[in-house]
Amino acid sequence: MNDSKKIQDTIEILNKQIPDPRLGLPEEVFLFISRLTPMVNVDLLIKDKKGLALLSWRDDLYAGTGWHLPGGIIRFRENIESRILKVAETEIGTAIEFDPAPIAINQVFCNHETRGHFISLLIRCSISGNFIPENKGLTKTDAGYLMWHDSCPENIIHVHEMYRDYL
Repeated sequence: MNDSKKIQDTIEILNKQIPDPRLGLPEEVFLFISRLTPMVNVDLLIKDKKGLALLSWRDDLYAGTGWHLPGGIIRFRENIESRILKVAETEIGTAIEFDPAPIAINQVFCNHETRGHFISLLIRCSISGNFIPENKGLTKTDAGYLMWHDSCPENIIHVHEMYRDYL
């Protein structure tokens, strides 16, 4: 069997495993694709009426450990606005208001191949009322812990250093 046929067979197997990529990809497939192409993501700059920024604790292999802006990768055929709302729902647990025009667009190149290239759209967001993060039993060093910040913390994840002046 020649290499072209092997590649076609492999692609056919993947196609059968992923009937609707709009619903997301299996982790292994996503990580493979992230080694071949840039990922486009939204990062949410969520501020309250006092100007405090809502950040989430993160601890993972690719981004490292520290505070970060909630965000997510745009899925196939998903519009930017839908991803913004989905990120707010899954990472914050509440509705937000947002300006659909990005306030910054950045290219991010990481030192690792997997999840190593992003086009990041910074979106200005707000939460109505006095939102208090629930944190559902999480401690301050658990991934997903939410906290309001009056300035950029020293231990922001390295890929979000580019947002220091916005915080």
